Amino acid sequence: MNDKIESYKDLVVWKKSHELTVGLFQAKVAKKEYADLVTKLRSVASILPAKIALGFRNRSKKAKLHYYQEAFNAAVELHYLCTLAADLKALKPAVAWEETIESIEHMLLRLIRSNMPTK
Repeated sequence: MNDKIESYKDLVVWKKSHELTVGLFQAKVAKKEYADLVTKLRSVASILPAKIALGFRNRSKKAKLHYYQEAFNAAVELHYLCTLAADLKALKPAVAWEETIESIEHMLLRLIRSNMPTK
């Protein structure tokens, strides 16, 4: 088994964020009045794996840090939007997201810390 990370697609954090995004896109909008919320939620969800991919592709630690921080910010925003959507029952079926997003946030924090400049 090859555990070498050669692509952003090999990163567990990217895989989890991509799977979550796919799940959010596949869920149906429960009521027409929630369409704007779900559109925003999906938009933020798709930013998350994209920023992780951009961070992975950059050679400079400063650029990596920038993109991983943007991904973390997207994860935090997505966390709230998913909370709101769940409370409003805006998606059918409800997407299991809370543990996944918390896991993604923790992994992104580790990536951010590993790319922080050393003093």
